[in-house]
Amino acid sequence: MLTYVNDSQYGIPRKCPCGGSIINEVSRKEENDTVPGKRFFTCKNYEEEIERLTKRVVEAEEVMLETTKLSREMERLEEKVQSLCEQVEYLTVHVGRLEKVCFD
Repeated sequence: MLTYVNDSQYGIPRKCPCGGSIINEVSRKEENDTVPGKRFFTCKNYEEEIERLTKRVVEAEEVMLETTKLSREMERLEEKVQSLCEQVEYLTVHVGRLEKVCFD
């Protein structure tokens, strides 16, 4: 498919790299248009491709937000684990002292 893109330097390709057909268009005169009547080409699937890519961007943003939320949750859980480890260590020391008192 990349050959189609490469061939576009030598003229308008017959097929788009996505496999869709090419539509030849001519730009209309607009206020900021410096070259009215310029010829260009687009893919028949152009709008569908933009919609598909937009959907992928939205999904990627959702994944990024979820990743951030999970990262924060992991930090909170690590703090809780650290606190629990300290409590276990404290209780272990006290159990050791009680064993000495009871069994000595």
